[in-house]
Amino acid sequence: MQLEIMPRKKRLPAGRAPLLLLLCQLVRALDVPLDPKLLEDLVQPPTITQQSPKDYIIDPRENIVIQCEAKGKPPPSFSWTRNGTHFDIEKDPLVTMKPGSGTLMINIMSEGKAETYEGVYQCTARNERGAAISNNIVVRPSRSPLWTKEKLEPITLRNGQSLILPCRPPLGLPPPIIFWMDNSFQRLPQSERVSQGLNGDLYFSNVLPEDTREDYICYARFNHTQTIQQKQPISVKVISAKSNRERPPTFLTPEGNASHKEELRGNVLSLECIAEGLPTPIIYWIKEDGTLPINRTFYKNFKKTLQIIQVSEADSGNYQCIAKNPLGAIYHTISVTVKAAPYWIMAPQNLVLSPGEDGRLICRANGNPKPRISWLSNGVPIEIAPDDPSRNIDGDTIIFSNVQERSSAVYQCNASNEYGYLLANAFVNVLAEPPRILTSANTLYQVIADRPALLDCAFFGSPLPTVEWFKGAKGSALREDIYVLHENGTLEIPVAQKDSTGTYTCVARNKLGMAKNEVHLEIKDATRIIKQPEYAVVQRGGTVSFECKVKHDHTLIPTITWLKDNGELPNDGRFTVDKDHLVVADVWDDDGGTYTCVANTTLDNVSASAVLSVVAPTPTPAPTYDVPNPPFDLELTDQLDKSVQLSWTPGNDNNSPITKFIIEYEDAMHEAGLWHHQTEVSGMQTTAHLKLSPYVNYSFRVMAVNSLGRSLPSEASEQYLTKAAEPDTNPTAVEGLGSEPDNLVITWKPLNGFESNGPGLQYKVSWRQKDGDDEWTSVVVANVSKYIVSGTPTFVPYLIKVQALNDVGFAPEPAVVMGHSGEDLPMVAPGNVRVNVVNSTLAEVHWDPVPLKSIRGHLQGYRIYYWKAQSSSKRNRRHLEKKILTFQGSKTHGMLPGLEPFSHYTLNVRVVNGKGEGPASPDRVFNTPEGVPSAPSSLKIVNPTPDSLTLEWDPPSRPNGILTEYTLKYQPINSTHELGPLVDLKIPANKTRWTLKNLNFSTRYKFYFYAQTAAGSGSQITEEAVTNVDEGKMAGIPPPDVGAGKAMASRQVDIATQGWFIGLMCAVALLILILLIVCFIRRNKGGKYPVKEKEDAHADPEIQPMKEDDGTFGEYSDAEDHKPLKKGSRTPSDRTVKKEDSDDSLVDYGEGVNGQFNEDGSFIGQYSGKKEKEPAEGNESSEAPSPVNAMNSFV
Repeated sequence: MQLEIMPRKKRLPAGRAPLLLLLCQLVRALDVPLDPKLLEDLVQPPTITQQSPKDYIIDPRENIVIQCEAKGKPPPSFSWTRNGTHFDIEKDPLVTMKPGSGTLMINIMSEGKAETYEGVYQCTARNERGAAISNNIVVRPSRSPLWTKEKLEPITLRNGQSLILPCRPPLGLPPPIIFWMDNSFQRLPQSERVSQGLNGDLYFSNVLPEDTREDYICYARFNHTQTIQQKQPISVKVISAKSNRERPPTFLTPEGNASHKEELRGNVLSLECIAEGLPTPIIYWIKEDGTLPINRTFYKNFKKTLQIIQVSEADSGNYQCIAKNPLGAIYHTISVTVKAAPYWIMAPQNLVLSPGEDGRLICRANGNPKPRISWLSNGVPIEIAPDDPSRNIDGDTIIFSNVQERSSAVYQCNASNEYGYLLANAFVNVLAEPPRILTSANTLYQVIADRPALLDCAFFGSPLPTVEWFKGAKGSALREDIYVLHENGTLEIPVAQKDSTGTYTCVARNKLGMAKNEVHLEIKDATRIIKQPEYAVVQRGGTVSFECKVKHDHTLIPTITWLKDNGELPNDGRFTVDKDHLVVADVWDDDGGTYTCVANTTLDNVSASAVLSVVAPTPTPAPTYDVPNPPFDLELTDQLDKSVQLSWTPGNDNNSPITKFIIEYEDAMHEAGLWHHQTEVSGMQTTAHLKLSPYVNYSFRVMAVNSLGRSLPSEASEQYLTKAAEPDTNPTAVEGLGSEPDNLVITWKPLNGFESNGPGLQYKVSWRQKDGDDEWTSVVVANVSKYIVSGTPTFVPYLIKVQALNDVGFAPEPAVVMGHSGEDLPMVAPGNVRVNVVNSTLAEVHWDPVPLKSIRGHLQGYRIYYWKAQSSSKRNRRHLEKKILTFQGSKTHGMLPGLEPFSHYTLNVRVVNGKGEGPASPDRVFNTPEGVPSAPSSLKIVNPTPDSLTLEWDPPSRPNGILTEYTLKYQPINSTHELGPLVDLKIPANKTRWTLKNLNFSTRYKFYFYAQTAAGSGSQITEEAVTNVDEGKMAGIPPPDVGAGKAMASRQVDIATQGWFIGLMCAVALLILILLIVCFIRRNKGGKYPVKEKEDAHADPEIQPMKEDDGTFGEYSDAEDHKPLKKGSRTPSDRTVKKEDSDDSLVDYGEGVNGQFNEDGSFIGQYSGKKEKEPAEGNESSEAPSPVNAMNSFV
């Protein structure tokens, strides 16, 4: 075995070489599937899966790990050799082997040295089927030695001279990386004049005074141990010369006119030429017998280094570097020879054979020089390995004939030359196995139409099975004139069509058996761009929109990506991407370019591009604004049973952006000519996915909307008739109510034309008694909304359901609702009716509920009939119409408000259901107690004399009891409108006339008059009157006019000729004029008359203690008491004060109800009467001053 280890120019890191080797092993093992379930019972020789690199440099500060992993069935055992002899790890306590693998772990951190374990290691993995071996792994510890101490003399030279500062780093493993820095750890600047060579030296083509420094330091970095070593600083002093003599170039490296360079295939070829001269030379490179490879040639170090990567034998030849400056040129030729360590042309592959079969292992490699091929069997040179009659070696090939199970083994191929070696393991495994299919069952393949479809059928068997494909359950074997059958079992359909969709069966057979597997193929529509972005020219500052409308298979979801000049869009808010549009606002010059729309699905992608040109803005006429033009070019696509895709092209927006589109539909089958609203979409969209109802003949139209309004409708789209289907919903508002005591009327809201989903709409009506055990009774009726069930018991609960059906089928199972058969009148009256009189206007009624069964319907409540039969005084017998109060629900008591006091009432109670009232309860009679009376019906003052007044009145219209007496209060009003002392008189109840005597002549009196019962005083009535003038004192003076209807003395004395009378009249006239002026001024100012102010100060003495702001009691008063009396408006002409006619309202009689009912029918409120204000003590009048009153004050 030839295993020559040569130094490499470039090595892989420790972790990458095993990974590449593992991948190579996996590729070589494809013929032996590694499915875990298969390996459970499949015998297999060992295969190396992971190993350390051939040149393995370790860190001496860490434990050593030498990898060796392998697989096989049964699991292999491992052994090692070191420097060609067996390595007994049990004898070395620092060495252990990882359980389940062959990886060595050497613990040098606790004790021991890395140098002790330097050497060449090789791993062997062995089981009953053979042995596989690893590469020879050369283990060496990394080294980072120090610089040898040396004394460096300062360097002094003249300006313009050349200089080489040597580095000569210590030899390390691996070689260090060199760089020059100063004492401050700053890299020294390099240029065409100053640069570092490949050997680490620092070259100056010519020096300058600024090159003077004392800290030129060469550093060596050893990456493996992460250490940096430094050389002693070098001092350089440049002396300025008076004249610098220019000179042509000469080479500092390499020396002479020619040199030779050798490199290995696949490495990086680095050629270097550094020249000195003044001015600084420039370097050029050429290849004498060819051209430099374009994609693999690079220049480094200011073109002083030429690099060619992935060098091959074709790169051998003469390379020339040329150094030039204005004084001349110099040439150097480097002869390059590319050698090659061995590389594979055909590595041996694992071979699985069945007994009696033939096979071969081929191992072909190339290199420069040509490598030598040698074979090993189970790690032993084949020349000394056990003989196998089925094996024949022919150079790089081993031929097997009529193999048997004992022929199983692992073979190693070694290809080596002076630059390296290759080692490959390949096993021959003789098995007898029936076919097995390794592709997962029922795998789903999705392929775009008109593209190839590849259906996998990974299989295994020994002998090698034959594979056939079938389509469908009973299809014949697929022929190769239409399909392509690959050796690995894959079925290829070169051009898949829609009819290629289906189930395919793969069948693998050999002489030991058969296996099959089904896979499924779906063919999808290709993604297409049906509206591509278009070339656009836009003014700077304007807005541009690119449209990209995509049509795709409905089962695939595309993603739309926009690119600018094949890169991402700028991260700028001016770029807005919607579903189908890219909008660029406030366009800049830099926005010009190519915009590409890319539509991707999981199976395919398409793209389309358009160019945007940005131009300077030009003056444009003032735009005209209007509603948009109608959309056009409506198209229906993706037509499915319950959905369709509608697309359109927008019309001109007339300078106002379209904000939305409104889509309407017409049903030509059910409602021709009537358009309905379907949906609305954004103004940026030009497509809409519409949900449809079955059995509708659709047409669509689209309207555009902007800020100015709505466009005219587009032309209608083509018609699309959806397929009929069973109804989706059942009727709503299902109810069961009886119209007669012996029926059940079932009603519902019918489905409309859209909800019917098909022809022949009918309803299945079902019912049964809720509390019985009967089965459902059903009947199918036409498209109506009512069905009557006859012969039912009275008011029985029923369960009801109504299900829609058509010619296609039934709707989903309907919900069950509860109804009742017809009601009948209640049979029983409420019992034990009791009345509790609360006060004179309110009574509370109680009763016992009737049995539920006797109600024979839905209980609505209880109804009380009550009426007033006659008054308790029996003076006014009359029959009034009955009043009714209804109390909802199951209440058993209620309040009767608004009763008349001192009255005789009768009531009864009835139960009420949906059909009507039941029988009345026995009448109950009750009486209301006395209440306060209403005000007297009228009050008149008649027969006035100078010292008396006669009052006549009518009794109260509503005495509300037995009158006990009348109360009359009166008081005079003097000339200053002050109220005099109050006089209180009691008058028997049987009187209707009373004369007051001994009154003052020509004096105004105010009267307060009210009636009383045992319950209290009633409302008062007020009046005013004036006594006549005394004839003796006022002889000859005509009486003043005190108002229409007032009785005055008529006797007159002719004193007009009297002088004192004339003077008196003039004074009176002047005073009246002054008073009229004052009254007029005060009225215009809105102030109060003095009498009003004084009345406020002197209130009725009986009510004066009650504060105005006391919220406990309201203030009840005659509104006239607080108004100044106007001339001619104090009293009627007949001096009678009457209340307005009554409509029998309790409120109008002062006994009204100011309250409300509770939910249970009981009454809440306060029963009160409005009373006249009691006469007040004092001497103020409630009327305004008048000329007549003024006259009276002087009498």
